[in-house]
Amino acid sequence: MSDRNVELDVRDIPSPGKWLIFSVQHLFAMFGATVLVPFLVELSPAVALVSSGLGTLAYLLITRGQIPAYLGSSFAFIAPIISAKALGGPGGAMLGSFMAGLVYGIVALLIWKLGTNWLMKILPPVVVGPVIMVIGLGLAGTAVDMAMYENPGATELVYSNTHFMVALATLAITIICSIFIRGFFGLIPILIGIVGGYIIGIFAGIVDMSGIKAAPIFQVPEFIIPFVDYTPSFSWSIIGIMVPVAIVTLAEHTGDQLVLSKVAGRNFVKKPGLHRSILGDGVATIIASLLGGPPNTTYGENIGVLAITRVFSVYVIAGAAVIAIIFGFIGKISALISSIPTAVMGGVSILLFGIIASSGLRMLIDNKVDLGVKRNLIISSVILVIGVGGAFVQVKDFALSGMALAAIVGIILNLVLPGAENNESTMFEGLDEN
Repeated sequence: MSDRNVELDVRDIPSPGKWLIFSVQHLFAMFGATVLVPFLVELSPAVALVSSGLGTLAYLLITRGQIPAYLGSSFAFIAPIISAKALGGPGGAMLGSFMAGLVYGIVALLIWKLGTNWLMKILPPVVVGPVIMVIGLGLAGTAVDMAMYENPGATELVYSNTHFMVALATLAITIICSIFIRGFFGLIPILIGIVGGYIIGIFAGIVDMSGIKAAPIFQVPEFIIPFVDYTPSFSWSIIGIMVPVAIVTLAEHTGDQLVLSKVAGRNFVKKPGLHRSILGDGVATIIASLLGGPPNTTYGENIGVLAITRVFSVYVIAGAAVIAIIFGFIGKISALISSIPTAVMGGVSILLFGIIASSGLRMLIDNKVDLGVKRNLIISSVILVIGVGGAFVQVKDFALSGMALAAIVGIILNLVLPGAENNESTMFEGLDEN
C-alpha cells in the first residue's frame, strides 16, 4: 500500500487528549444535520443523538472495527416520516423505519451470497441520480415555508418579514462559511449558520429561551418505545411510504463506502465487505426505530473530516458516538435545540435541500450519463415528474407515493427499456472479486 500520510490508522488508539479533541470534532461535523432532521419531522433531537451514537457503536461492532464511519439522521426519510406520522402517528413512522432496516438486512444477505453487481444493475446512476434530486426538490416547499412564515405548521400561514430576513441572514452565513472558511470550521458551515442565525434571531425577538432556563441539566430523552408508548399496528400504507426509500439510501450508502475507501486507501467494499456495512446501517436504523429516532445513514460530513485530518481511527469515531449519547441526556442541550426558530432552520434547509438535489445531478455527470440518449432522458424525466409532482398509487390500505413511487417506476423502466448494458456504472469495477 502506498504512503497515505496517515496521522492515525484505522485501529490506532490516540492519546486521551487527542482522542477527546478528535471525537468532539466529528461530533460537531454531524451535529447540525443530525438534529435538523428530527426538528423537521417533529421528533426529539435528544433521541436522535442517542440513537445516532448507539447506531454508530453497533455499526462499528458489526463491521469488526474496520470502517471509520459515523451514522446520523437520514434526510431521505424526512418526507416519508411526515407522511407516515400523518397516517399512524409516531408509532407508525417507527414501524416503517423498522421495516426499512429489515430491508437493509435482506440486501446485506443477498450481497453476501451473490456479490454486488446485481445491485448496480437495478440501481444504476440514471435511476439513483434523479431520485436523489427528487429528495431535495420534494423538500423545497418545506424549507421555504419554514423561512417565510411565523408558524409553518399552522392551518393559516402568516407571512413574516422578520422571519424571512432571519432565514436569509442564516443562509448567507452558511454560504459564506462554505466558500471562504478553510480547515475544520469549513466542515461545519451548517452548524455555524445555525449558531449565527440563532444569535440574529435573539436580537430579532423570535427566540423563546424560557425553556432553557426551566430545563434540568440531566434529563431522560423522550423515547418512543414500542409496547410502552404505542402498540405497533401493521399498515400497508405506511410500509409503502417508508420501505421503498431504502432503495435510495442503499445506493447512497454504497457511494459513501466507495468514497471512504478512496480517502482511507483501503477497500472497505471487499474487507470487511459491503454486506457488513449495509447490515450495520440497517441495525442502526432498527435501533433508532425502537427508540423513537429517525433512520440512520453514513454521513458525508464525517468522511470530509477524515479526508482533511487523516485520522482514520475507529476509536475516535466510537468516542464521538459516546459523546453524542451523553449529549442526548443533557436537558439544557435538548432545550437549546428546541428553542431554535423555524426561520433559522428554514434558512439552512434552503441550501441543504438544494445541495441534496444538486448531488443527484452530480451523480449523473460523474457517471457520464448521456441525456442525449432517449432511454436515459425518459427514465430521468419520468422519475423527476412523478417524484416532485407527488403522484401516488392507492390500492385499499396500500399506498405508494412521491419518492418511493418514482424510485420503483425508475427501476422498472431501467429493467425493461433496451440499452441497459450501455448504461451500467463502473463504480464497482475491481471491487467485486473474491
